[in-house]
Amino acid sequence: MNSNRITQLDDTMLLRSLDRIVAQDRAVTAELLAHLAEVDARRLYLAAACSSMHVYCVERLRFSDGSAYNRIRAARAARRFPRLLRDVAEGRLHLTAICLLAPHLADENADELVAAATHRTREEIEGWLARRFAPAAPAVTPEPRGRIVWIRARCEPVAIGIGQAVSPGAESASGAERTLLAVAAKVEAEQAESLRANQLLPGGVDLQVSSPEAGVGAAFEPASYLIRLPIDEATHTVLREVQALLGYSVPAGDVVAVFKRALETLRRELLRRKAGRTERPLAETPRRPDARTRTIPAAIRRAVWARDLAQCTFTSEDGRRCSTRRGLEFDHVVPFARGGKSTVNGLRLRCRAHNQFEAERVFGAEFMRAKRRRASPESGPRKTVHVPMARTGG
Repeated sequence: MNSNRITQLDDTMLLRSLDRIVAQDRAVTAELLAHLAEVDARRLYLAAACSSMHVYCVERLRFSDGSAYNRIRAARAARRFPRLLRDVAEGRLHLTAICLLAPHLADENADELVAAATHRTREEIEGWLARRFAPAAPAVTPEPRGRIVWIRARCEPVAIGIGQAVSPGAESASGAERTLLAVAAKVEAEQAESLRANQLLPGGVDLQVSSPEAGVGAAFEPASYLIRLPIDEATHTVLREVQALLGYSVPAGDVVAVFKRALETLRRELLRRKAGRTERPLAETPRRPDARTRTIPAAIRRAVWARDLAQCTFTSEDGRRCSTRRGLEFDHVVPFARGGKSTVNGLRLRCRAHNQFEAERVFGAEFMRAKRRRASPESGPRKTVHVPMARTGG
């Protein structure tokens, strides 16, 4: 871009040029949504080693989390109602308007909703929707079940206890606590719109905030996380009981220490069930070479989990490996239905999306769709054999 050329334009030409570029941007945005919708419908992100369209937009297209979320949501709405693409291209609707309308759009009300949102601001559309869908869409956004805010400040790391109310000016609060809480308050005040959008993102989003006292390039202390976690009365009762049972091993029933211990215990249990990891592995009876079973011995699960580094192993044609670590399943390299064995070399880790994708490539998409329909709860009772926390594919 030649910025010198722009500075030489007179006022009239500059404004005309800006209008022309905005019109082009709207047309390009509409085209972008159409392409995203088609890629999403064809699930082409799977072959690119991405477990979801959101991952593809963030990791391959380099969108921010919020930008990816808004564009995907708008693209899916536009696929259902193609007229939205024309409205975007001609400047009647912006992306935020489509995202707000998307949950309410139906064949019988699409014209009404689009007309009401045309050339309206976000606040105007939110107010109109609150009135139009009052029983189903309350005007006040409900408090999220939990949110984690990443706070990096030039002070000693401090963790604020769950349910602990400390005012930034309270006498009981240390200087470090006051600094963290002041930063949290600034996040709430200045980033409210961003947080509202980010709360809708899959898996949650951490917001990095620097202390106002920290200069550019200053060395930060280890990160601290401020967790807002509403809990019900039953959970609070369990928390108080655990604090009492821990006794003096946790000073003053420190909620943060309890939380950490609980997570460490849960992590060990999940790794034991999922990956067969244990501090004292038991000797296992070797199987016959011709054994035909989907059950995967713990020793083999441990070896596969360690070899694959607890990450999906699907790799795209350009050599990119899927980054997903959530919901991993043990997948047979040679499909079990075609003689695949549950051995270290015969198994690999795959995320759910790529496990299904591989099955469709081997057996055909229509065959797998029919199989999933037969396995759905609506198809009636069926006999199943489950391997706890160790899904197998193929």
